[in-house]
Amino acid sequence: MDSNLSLDDIEKARHISADWDCSLHLPLWVSNIEGASIENQLEDWTRKLEECGADIDLVASVMKKPLRPLWISQKTVIWLNEVPDYDSWDFTPFILVSASASHGFIQQRRTSEFSWHYIPGAGDDEESWARGLHPRLFWKHAYDVIDLGPSMCNQKVSEIVEKERVYLSQRCSASPQVTVRTQKELANDGFVSGSESCVPVEIEHLVTYVSTKSSNDECFIYWIGSTNLAVGSSIDALNLRVDACCILNCDPNFMSSCFTTYDSCLHLPIMSSKLDRFSLMNSLSLAVRFAELSMKREKKLLICCHDGEDISICVCLAIFARLFDEEGYFDGGKASMSTSITKLDLRRQLVFICKFAIKARPSRGNLKQVFGFLSRERRFICSGASSVSGESTSEFKN
Repeated sequence: MDSNLSLDDIEKARHISADWDCSLHLPLWVSNIEGASIENQLEDWTRKLEECGADIDLVASVMKKPLRPLWISQKTVIWLNEVPDYDSWDFTPFILVSASASHGFIQQRRTSEFSWHYIPGAGDDEESWARGLHPRLFWKHAYDVIDLGPSMCNQKVSEIVEKERVYLSQRCSASPQVTVRTQKELANDGFVSGSESCVPVEIEHLVTYVSTKSSNDECFIYWIGSTNLAVGSSIDALNLRVDACCILNCDPNFMSSCFTTYDSCLHLPIMSSKLDRFSLMNSLSLAVRFAELSMKREKKLLICCHDGEDISICVCLAIFARLFDEEGYFDGGKASMSTSITKLDLRRQLVFICKFAIKARPSRGNLKQVFGFLSRERRFICSGASSVSGESTSEFKN
């Protein structure tokens, strides 16, 4: 994770940055008390950034001016003809946009043509208002949706989402009919729910073996270095063709019978932490076991979820932390079980994954479940007991 910069490059970057304005710059609406509180924590935040393994030297070597955040809110007024030329600025702007209003009631925005109702905070919960659109589907049809205006855009979104659903169902209908069982349905096949072990007696019985099928469609899958682990969305996983590859499907709405280009497949319908606070944690034992068997068979493993940015990243993080050593080599969990894991350790491993999965944005709730699972695994293995499914994660809230 270290950069390949020479000592001369690093020294040159430090010399240039010596004249930078590194004081704290905050928007006008931040009070002096809050500003002082932020400033008091800067050193600690800087230390944590350095410790997490981020390649700071590489970033600093290409920066000619210091970063400075600029905040844009609903009340921000910018006259474009008065914005100075970028080259005249003594800093590199880092634009932060807030969609939320500073008050709690619904604000109505009017223009000469359209009328919009804005719900403060909705930008943080796109699943509650996006009507089934995901980012790639939106940008593919962005102008079509925007041009129709508020009176027709919902209807257009419904048509787009339905066409996408039909397209995906047709892709799946061409696949062989394969029975994919969920975690609850496996209770009679070596799994016991509740307070008993959630590790299968023979996980091979859960694995769906499918035929290989070629595909020339473009897809975006992120391979995590040389670990043979990859993450991506369910849609992208449909278009991937890789020899000796298994798939761990975490999408609740995407049946594994769609994936016909993989050697084996395990479907774990993991819900968002906003819908189920323990769904991810209760599924990680199976995910790690499946990954371990795949690695021992010298297979590649693709982990997919509906967007490839949250749940799949967290599952990959749990697998990487549990089965790989600090150098990124598969060791079956020997290194992870020889020492307790800290939040700093997990942060470093997440930084390593995000170095390759550049669109990763794991949620805080899911990361807490990963940390809870790894801590629980360590505790139970040290005490000679099996993992317990459904154990409360309350002790990991802080």
